[in-house]
Amino acid sequence: MQFTFTEEQRMIRDAVAALLAEQSTSAQVRAAMASATGTDDALWQALAVDMQACAVLVPEHLGGLGTGFVEAALIGEQLGRHVACVPYHATVGLAVSTLLACADDAQQAAWLPGIAEGTTIASVAGLGENERKSADGARFRSHGDGYLLCGHFAAVPHAHVAGLLLVAAQAETGDTALFALPAGSRGLTVRHRPTMDQTRAQAEVLLNDVALPASARLARTDEKSLATARVCATVLIAAELLGVADASLAMAVGYTGERRQFGRAIASYQAIKHRAADMLLKAELARSAVYYAACVASEALFGRDDAARKVAAELPQAASLAKTYAGEAAFYNAGSALQLFGGVGFTWEYDVHLYFKRAQGCSHFLGSPALHRERVARALLD
Repeated sequence: MQFTFTEEQRMIRDAVAALLAEQSTSAQVRAAMASATGTDDALWQALAVDMQACAVLVPEHLGGLGTGFVEAALIGEQLGRHVACVPYHATVGLAVSTLLACADDAQQAAWLPGIAEGTTIASVAGLGENERKSADGARFRSHGDGYLLCGHFAAVPHAHVAGLLLVAAQAETGDTALFALPAGSRGLTVRHRPTMDQTRAQAEVLLNDVALPASARLARTDEKSLATARVCATVLIAAELLGVADASLAMAVGYTGERRQFGRAIASYQAIKHRAADMLLKAELARSAVYYAACVASEALFGRDDAARKVAAELPQAASLAKTYAGEAAFYNAGSALQLFGGVGFTWEYDVHLYFKRAQGCSHFLGSPALHRERVARALLD
């Protein structure tokens, strides 16, 4: 596999970076956080509709760009770098990954074109593995020619602005199925809820005997398909964490280069240099892990030959390594930036706390670094 970005990939990265530098400034992020939905609608229009950022994973015959996970990771990294308040990971990382892994051709043709053109926001409830006991979850049972769903999810990313919600539910037998719910379905209640990380909006989802036709059930819900969807989503949340880690390092270096103490910039002191070096090392280790995992994810979902299938077998471990390194890098770098900023780092006026909260929230979503490290160790020992 080639680990040098292509010219097209660099163009995508640079275009998204330029857009976010202009439309996801500190003031605009804070305005979006304070809005009714917690999302930046103007930025989403520019990103999803004008730039077609949601089309990178969608096949060309369904209106997408047909590129791959490296391109999606490049976009995700920039979104993390600017703590952008948009439902990109919910729509692309969660929903598109799930539809590619679990939906049949007809279901993909029904839902992916709207996502590709930026008119459909989507999210997924119940895909992740909870490390703590929780009442979250949904159950389904047969009802006539279709199904009835009941359940509750306390925090689903951007569900309150989603036009399509994919829900994982269990039968009494323990079998898992995925269902596609259009926004406004009878019995579906979605409420925007405040959370610690205000840059990544969450919503409570209530399902009260939601009636669905048989066609709403996704075709492939075996454990392998569900796991593929989950680990692909994990790769893209790791890309956002990489962006958080990089931005935290840049802020810390910039501030310590300007802050003077005892007649000299504090960045000139050895202790500060060593901390910055540690931050850089963690970010670069995470970068290698994230983009390797993105390459493997592309082979797993889009590769068709024997070589691709061999590489695809590495996806669970590659995704776990990416999440471990990126989660730890983001948390360490954002926490270090808080310390290097001193007392002002904890104030609302400075942006460092936004990155710390984004790091904390994303590092635990779809499994904490500790869970993924344990998963890699188990795979190596088996």
